[in-house]
Amino acid sequence: MSDADESEVGQTYRIGAVARLTGIPPDTLRVWERRYAVVTPVRSDAGTRLYRALDVSRLNLIKRLVDNGDAISHVARLSLEHLRERAQGLDSPSPAAPDQRPCRVAVLGPSLPLLLRHHGSLTEAASADGDGVELVGLFTEETLFRDRVHQLGLDLLVLEWPTLHEDELRHITDLAARSGAPRTLVVYNYASREVITRLQALHMQPKRAPVDPAELKRWCLALHAAGRGTGAAFVDFDLSAPVPPRRYDTAALSRIAAASPAVKCECPHHLVELVSTLVAFEAYSRECESRNVDDAALHAFLHAATAQARATMEAALARVVEAEGIEI
Repeated sequence: MSDADESEVGQTYRIGAVARLTGIPPDTLRVWERRYAVVTPVRSDAGTRLYRALDVSRLNLIKRLVDNGDAISHVARLSLEHLRERAQGLDSPSPAAPDQRPCRVAVLGPSLPLLLRHHGSLTEAASADGDGVELVGLFTEETLFRDRVHQLGLDLLVLEWPTLHEDELRHITDLAARSGAPRTLVVYNYASREVITRLQALHMQPKRAPVDPAELKRWCLALHAAGRGTGAAFVDFDLSAPVPPRRYDTAALSRIAAASPAVKCECPHHLVELVSTLVAFEAYSRECESRNVDDAALHAFLHAATAQARATMEAALARVVEAEGIEI
């Protein structure tokens, strides 16, 4: 690949750097590429694999999904958007403590209840193996579901809805309300982005099919933990996304800091220090990204993370500047 070709694909990273950032050993990465075409790296004139920022983001998501039980053959060809959607709420909590009852789950849909009923180990009345999930109702008929669901004391409702349309959201909301479950997971095959956004605004979690019993168990545990406020957060920065522009240049930050002694609140001064520190590290990580080829992917991640943190603190500073009436 010539210099001109490399400029067209943007920043690229060698396999060693990608392996350190994603946690995927180089040998495994090569096998995944050869057997499953997880990514298609470009090649240098010398034949060296060179990965783009989108490749790194994709591999990070695939690694997380595989670590949480997905088969590589299942997720290898999914789009980046689909991978991100599937990874939402992925970080599972630790198994339920002895004094915590299992997450009580009911499932309504045309085929998922039949799959779970066939998978007998997950349909037992009690969670004998301590996995934290108890399937207390499997329904293929909505009438039967409506008659019985109020007696089940649900923590989570799973609705299988093959095709999601906007005019069906009211129906879905009614079923969720009737169930009494504080959390609802909607497993779908096809839906528009607008409908998915509306569903999330209704505090329901969409997940695209297909789903197997192990995946369902993992999702249920993650949502149950999120409802208790114990889920762990995972921050995944897209290295291909544009860096947020700076809201304040150095001169503006200096003027805000100089104005701080004249107002009662010292927050502007402290925020200026935080933003300035983040700006400095953002520049440092960007320079390391270009100077140290072996660690380029890691420093790209640090640069993206710092830029997001800087943008967040600048937004906070802007609110304080407005509240204190500081003129820049």
